[in-house]
Amino acid sequence: MADERKKRLVVVGLGLIGGSMAMALKGFEDLEIVGVDVSEPTLRFASEHGVGDFVTGDAASVIGGADVVMLALHPQGILRFLEEHKDHFKSGALVTDVCGIKTAIMDGAAKSLPPDVDFIGCHPMAGTEFSGIEHAFPEMFQGSHLILTPREDSDPEHLALMERLAVHIGCRDVYKTTPEDHDAMIAYTSQVMHIIAVSVCDDPMLFQCRGFEGSSFRGCTRVAALDVDLWTQLFSLNRPALTEVLDRLIGHLESYRDTLASGDDKELAKKLAFSAGRKREMDLPGPDLLK
Repeated sequence: MADERKKRLVVVGLGLIGGSMAMALKGFEDLEIVGVDVSEPTLRFASEHGVGDFVTGDAASVIGGADVVMLALHPQGILRFLEEHKDHFKSGALVTDVCGIKTAIMDGAAKSLPPDVDFIGCHPMAGTEFSGIEHAFPEMFQGSHLILTPREDSDPEHLALMERLAVHIGCRDVYKTTPEDHDAMIAYTSQVMHIIAVSVCDDPMLFQCRGFEGSSFRGCTRVAALDVDLWTQLFSLNRPALTEVLDRLIGHLESYRDTLASGDDKELAKKLAFSAGRKREMDLPGPDLLK
């Protein structure tokens, strides 16, 4: 039976990230950790493996008493949940998320939530190519960055709580930024890499080369076997930032193609040296943006 005297943190969505978060949060400031999911197999697995203090399929029955609600759903699922449950959140509660885009989510929260419910965007920079609670593990966030996108009027106590949460789950640091800057950064460092991977897999030579892949090919295409529904939402809800990154990438690819076609090996070597030098400079010890 749930202990109503404890403060409560509810994790909605017990997939890879939500399940790992519920596991990692065990013992955090004596909060009661409650897991919510609509899948009976997921709830059964979570219950059998001690994911949270207890689990339920009825979100409305637990979020009204929650001091913190963490949404670990697909982006559109988060937006629907905020709208459907906007009147169920406890006054003074903190709502957060673990989604890979922020502008669309923050805008949705601003439209849906009442003024007395705080929202701080959160993105733990961790994950694997797998999905589902059966692949969740409590060490998922060890050594990762935690990005926060608070509102201008977010409660400082809620921000401090999120920073303590980051320490508890093992994050190496916390970085605060705007939703727009987050989405521009993620479009370049993550989303465009997934588009490169799936684009390489669209080539007709893919199956002809099976068994001859080098490590660079395997590394490049590792993320191509993605969750189609999730990544469709992530791409489409970050369309402006991702389109801008793709435009720049296409320009760079065209420049390399034109230089190669020209037969000017000196210019090709110059371009390669420039790009290789930038990569080596990036890998040198130095200031970290996320510190």
